[in-house]
Amino acid sequence: MAIKESNVTIMVKDMGSSVSFYQSLGFEMKNRWGNHYAQLSAPGIVIGLHPADEAMYAGSGNVSLGFTSDDLEKEKELLNKLSIGFEERNEEGGQFIHFNDPDGTALYFIKPKW
Repeated sequence: MAIKESNVTIMVKDMGSSVSFYQSLGFEMKNRWGNHYAQLSAPGIVIGLHPADEAMYAGSGNVSLGFTSDDLEKEKELLNKLSIGFEERNEEGGQFIHFNDPDGTALYFIKPKW
């Protein structure tokens, strides 16, 4: 078996809002099948967005997506412009900006120290 491509699927409440959110961060639409499923990509990652009914909706739960950046000031400006709240953190591995998507999925920008 040879894996051609991979993606992480995120269960969402509102497909339109979630697609718009990820595009505002710089993701590009790869494929979309109406309100059933969408794939968006950024360097090094493809995410799938899938609507979830209340029985299967769990929000972030067990996933966190990180995006490497060399300019956290630029990322903070973007988040402020989009009115997305965030928290900053510095640790041995680097500087982080933590924020959430509209469904509570944990996201972060990192400027690594390595």
